[in-house]
Amino acid sequence: MQVESGTALPRALADVFDSMQATPAARGAIQDLSYRSMRNWGCSQALLAALTEKQPYPKLKTLLCCALTLLAETTPTYAQHTVVDQAVVAAEADFELTRAKGMVNAVLRRFLRERSTLLPLVSQRAEARWNYPQWWIDKAKAAWPAQWREILAAGNTPAPLTLRVNQRKASVEDYLAILAQQDMAAMQIGPQAIRLAQPVPVSRIPHFSEGWVSVQDAAAQLAAPLLDVADGMRVLDACAAPGGKTGHLLETAKLDLLALDQDAKRLERVAQNLARLQLPAQLIAGDALGRSWWDGKPFDRILADVPCTASGIVRRHPDIRWLRRPSDSRQLAKQSSAMLDNLWGMLKPDGKLLLVTCSLWPEESAQQADAFAERHQALRLNAPGQLLPLATPEQDHDGLFYALFQKPPV
Repeated sequence: MQVESGTALPRALADVFDSMQATPAARGAIQDLSYRSMRNWGCSQALLAALTEKQPYPKLKTLLCCALTLLAETTPTYAQHTVVDQAVVAAEADFELTRAKGMVNAVLRRFLRERSTLLPLVSQRAEARWNYPQWWIDKAKAAWPAQWREILAAGNTPAPLTLRVNQRKASVEDYLAILAQQDMAAMQIGPQAIRLAQPVPVSRIPHFSEGWVSVQDAAAQLAAPLLDVADGMRVLDACAAPGGKTGHLLETAKLDLLALDQDAKRLERVAQNLARLQLPAQLIAGDALGRSWWDGKPFDRILADVPCTASGIVRRHPDIRWLRRPSDSRQLAKQSSAMLDNLWGMLKPDGKLLLVTCSLWPEESAQQADAFAERHQALRLNAPGQLLPLATPEQDHDGLFYALFQKPPV
């Protein structure tokens, strides 16, 4: 309900958890159902339209869509009668919904009777079949005509738990051995990336609290090596929160690093991550579009993880597809362009700037990089370019874009 009104799912869940005294197990179940519902939102809305004469009011719609998500699963997580009964119980317990408990029961039982007919029927609609807004599907087709199906399917796959091994603490081989001793199946999927076969709470990850590993997607782990940092360098991590790349840079070399983010509260996450890793950095709340925070000393390296639609990380944030608008990509690309121009002026001659986005749309990534290089006559160095989201046994990562630039010497 809150997502449809424009609130990001993590924020909406935080508000719910703040208002209730739920056990950790209950929180985990609520979060799991919420994320599943977002991944299945197109299908469940289409089913609801087929099962009701008029659109239910928001809270009732949310309850029914959550229940339909579970009932429509190919491999059910819960018994069908349990889902129906619990949906009715939930309606009875809510003052706004209690009069609709009969409708909840009727709609869900009708779906069960007509399931074999309704699912093929609604899947004829692209939004229901792929669980994305139509404009998003069209945009994916235009940007990636050969890969759009795989891209959309990957976005509907729950993300794995991928760890980055802190090279200051252990080797990948040593940490894999530690996991094996704990009967935690895992495999290496990157230079320092380990994917757990089954996600677990961080409290169960060996030596997590001591900073031996951090949770970070395998594609995001490419940033620090690409910047080619060395001891003593002055480095700016612009838009640093929540601090995954910040920590990786500091694990790689002893740096004079400034972590910048416009959101002071999100900077607290950076501070917490660095405290766990026991690594120092200067944290400043400031806007990378301005310079009031800058002391005038140029940087050897700049990591520019610029604002974007986050279209490449929808498997981790399935609500993004329902929150974004078609015009967002153009607006964010304009903002990021101005940010890159501003940061370029803070880079030393012969220094390097790494452009990173977690977008799949060319106007935010490849076209952005091409235009920037032309404006500044910047030298393009070797970088991966666009990484499309993958979920295979060998490669498992989000969709990110990388472009590396070097400033001409004086």
